[in-house]
Amino acid sequence: MNNSHQKVAIVTGSSRGIGAAIALRLASDGFAVIVNYAGSAAAAQAVVARIEQAGGKALAVQGDVSNAEAVRVLFDAAEAEYGGIDILVNNAGIMATTTVADTDDDTFDKQIAINLKGSFNTMREAAKRLRSGGRIINFSSSVVGMLQPGYGTYAATKAGVEALTSVLAKELRGRDITVNAVAPGPTATDLFLNGKPQELVERLSRMAPLERLGQPQDIAASVAFLAGADGSWINGQTLRANGGVI
Repeated sequence: MNNSHQKVAIVTGSSRGIGAAIALRLASDGFAVIVNYAGSAAAAQAVVARIEQAGGKALAVQGDVSNAEAVRVLFDAAEAEYGGIDILVNNAGIMATTTVADTDDDTFDKQIAINLKGSFNTMREAAKRLRSGGRIINFSSSVVGMLQPGYGTYAATKAGVEALTSVLAKELRGRDITVNAVAPGPTATDLFLNGKPQELVERLSRMAPLERLGQPQDIAASVAFLAGADGSWINGQTLRANGGVI
């Protein structure tokens, strides 16, 4: 890609797991990448180092997406470093599993703040700042379709993200900017696997007809499709990248 016209991607929560895989994939596809993180500076710098070692461009920028001012600073940093922004990937998120009856206020508020308000904060900023031809790629979850007990608040936040995705796609009429969401199913990240007994991991692996867990690279490939030239006619959609779980 010609560096004078190199496209720039912000990937929130990209110091590890799916976010890191997305940052690495977009960098390999020719994007300059802002590796956003909340607290894991060393992990974010390690992702930047991997991108740079492969000949790509990347910058780690700290910022809590639930803080609107921090999001503005994140976008400012991207513009200052690379001159503009083309892609927003809203990967940052948290998940707590409790029944509705047992969910305390703090657990509820944190998931709303990061998953829903955080995605709103970055979408609002992107709607004002993305260059023509840009892409906003949000993160939902296949729990919005599965609706298992214990996932009430989390599913609610992600259903909200899907609604915002569809509305914003319509609001950006005339800007040549697409807005879509990716909804992963069970995916083999440290965050997902930690604390789960092997029997549960094996059972979850068999849920999809393809009989395996998703890999971070599988999700990154879906994002790369939506971010690239081949995804230009997809707009206002939620892509369930889950191997057929639902």
